[in-house]
Formats: sequence, structure tokens, C-alpha cells
Amino acid sequence: MNNPDTWFDRGLEHIWIPYAQMKTIPMPVPIVATSGTRLKLADGRELVDGVGSWWTSVHGYNHPVLIKAAHDQLDQMPHIMLGGLAHKQAYKLAARLADVTPGDLSRVFFSESGSVGVEVAMKIAVQYARNALGETRTKFVSFMGGYHGDTFATMSVCDPEEGMHTLFAEALAPQHIVELPDSDARLEQIDTLLTQHKDIAAILVEPLIQGASGMRMHTAETLAHLRTLADRHGVLLIFDEIFTGFGRTGELFAAHKAAVTPDIMTLGKGLTGGVTPLAATIASKRVYQAFHDEDPSHALMHGPTFTGHAVGCAVANAGLDLFETEPRLDQARALERAMEEALRPLESHTAVREVRICGAVAAVELKEAFDIDASRQWFIDQGTFIRPLGRAVYLTPAYTISPGDLQTLTCAITDFVDSA
Repeated sequence: MNNPDTWFDRGLEHIWIPYAQMKTIPMPVPIVATSGTRLKLADGRELVDGVGSWWTSVHGYNHPVLIKAAHDQLDQMPHIMLGGLAHKQAYKLAARLADVTPGDLSRVFFSESGSVGVEVAMKIAVQYARNALGETRTKFVSFMGGYHGDTFATMSVCDPEEGMHTLFAEALAPQHIVELPDSDARLEQIDTLLTQHKDIAAILVEPLIQGASGMRMHTAETLAHLRTLADRHGVLLIFDEIFTGFGRTGELFAAHKAAVTPDIMTLGKGLTGGVTPLAATIASKRVYQAFHDEDPSHALMHGPTFTGHAVGCAVANAGLDLFETEPRLDQARALERAMEEALRPLESHTAVREVRICGAVAAVELKEAFDIDASRQWFIDQGTFIRPLGRAVYLTPAYTISPGDLQTLTCAITDFVDSA
């Protein structure tokens, strides 16, 4: 590979790359431009992006509406603090999110990343118990296969057997992490758990799809069971929709697809289409009322420096415009049909354990483990950017991907399975 100028070589001596052992990591691929679903390499090649830059690029790269919104806001006012000041984009976005989210989710707290958004949801749940019930509840029920972020509180509610966080186990607050209630026995287990432990503040789940565990999927009925359990035992239900939100399941939110409304929802990734960092934590009216009080100790004491970032909120508003004016959900559903046609036949392949497809998400899980680094390089050599998770090779492309680019991705996966 021809390295571009000097920035790559110079920077490689100093940058710390995420989720990577720097001593043995394969050489990163220098990208100099993006367009639609394509990544342009420094050496002139192009890759078809199958993962949408960690699942964010729902509208495709460089969408002119999003880029214009960012430029216009930069020219007017890049950012102001929300403590004692207000700006149109954050207030407008909060109202619009309250309109499009299900049920009475209506009070929006902005942060700069999904992990922080989940931490805010956890803080709200703990303080809700104190404010509304006068009780100390500091624990959470979450699920095997779950991933909610890399900060300390969010690590504590992730799958404890997942390799990214095992080194920190002794530093994490103990939580109740169980199997999803996809059977009567597991449902009874959670019911018993909630009966015996009165210090549980909330149930936290990625609705319909657990992303980082290899796109593990569950049913709407599972979420309905969790709603019933939460109501029965007086705990809150939190949907972490940072991945599933904004059309990824074929509906605007997984909560819509499942017809189950949580007490708190977290959003991120597709919120800005991958253009800027931004996350949101949205609480129901009932939850918010426990904080709306003359007692200053009932206030939510949290405030990221860049909360409600003006450019990020402007881009998010433009993204919501695109969901209203362009057929995003229809495109996501069409993607589901196309990936079913292309990848479902692999279910009968001797090397394949399972094929999982929901909305604009497809995963082909192999029976045997394979070399992750080598597989990622193999896909690059095929002109694609696909990053397997564990034994699962998955796609989360932009909803706007062309049939030709999608075929390039699905054919690469078929060839990879054949080679396995």
C-alpha cells in the first residue's frame, strides 16, 4: 500500500486505535474521502462499506442535506452551553424527538456519545427511585449478549463473559445479568429475581437486536414480557436504541416494531447519520415528574460540556427531515427483502450455524471460529469493508445503498462462507 504523504506514518507513531492491540494490529486502511456507500482509499481504490461506520451512516456518506445543515449552523453558531442559555436547534430537536418516539416519552437529555446516554439513563433510574419512592435502588437487570458502552457504569451492565470488559470485572459494580426471557423458565427466573431483590432500579435491554454480540435477535414477545415484569415489580424499563433506532429494524424505532413502550429510551448513532457525535436519553412524563420539584436535590445533576451541541442538533434535525421527505423506512424494508433473498440460502450451507435478518441488519454466523484480522483483510481485498464479530459476518449498510453495491457485499459474504 502506498502511504499518503506523511500524516499516516507520523500519526501511526502516536494514535491509540480502539479495540486493538497496537503491537499486532494489521495496518489500518487510509481513507481520504467518502461518498454514498463508498470509502475512497489513499491509493485510489474504493471499498463498498457494509457496516456504515459503526452503524451510523443510515443516509449514506456526505448526504447534501446533512452537510448543508452542518455548514449553515457552523456559520451561525457552532455551539453554546445549555446551562443558562438556549439555542433553537436543541430545543427544536427535543420537541421533534418527543413527537416521533412512542408513548409518552417526552423529556430529552442530550449528551455526546451513546455510552454517556446510557449512563444518564441509569442515573435517572437510580434517582427516580429515590425521588418518587423514597427508596435506594442501585442495581440493574441486563442480559447476556448485551452491550451498552465502554464507560464504567455501562460496562457493568454488559455481558460479563464478553472479552472487551473482563479485565475490569473487579472494578465494576455487580449487576444482575441473565439470559433473555425467551422461555417460561427464564421468564420465571427474572420474576423471582425481581421479587427477591428490592434494590433493582430498572431492566435494561437492546430491543430486538443485540448488536455487538454478533447481531443476536429476539422477539417482540420477549420485550412484552419485560414490560409486564417491570410493571409488576415497579421497576423502570430502559430500551437502549442507540443501534436499533432510526430505521435499523425497518420501523423508526424497535419499540414501534415490537409495540412495547419503555420508560426511558437512549438514542445515538443514526441520530445524526454519522456526521457528528450526539446522543439522547428520553424519559416518560411519569419518570420526569419525579424530578420536577422545588427541592433542588431532586434535580438531575448531569451536564456534559457539549450537551445539546448546536451543530450536532442541526444535523439531527436535518436527518429527521430526511426521514419525512425521503423513503428511508421503505428503503430499510427493501434491504431486508434483498438480504433475505441473497443470504437466507446460506442457512443450508454446511459451514453456517444460523442466518439472522431483521430490517437493515443481516448476520451469517458460522459454526467454527475463524481469524478475525485475516477475514477483515480478506474482505478489503474483495473491495468491501466488512468487519465480522466473533463468528458472525454481518451487514448494516446505509439504507440508500444501491442494488449493485449491496450485491457486491452479499456476494463477498457468500464467497467467504464458501471458503470457510
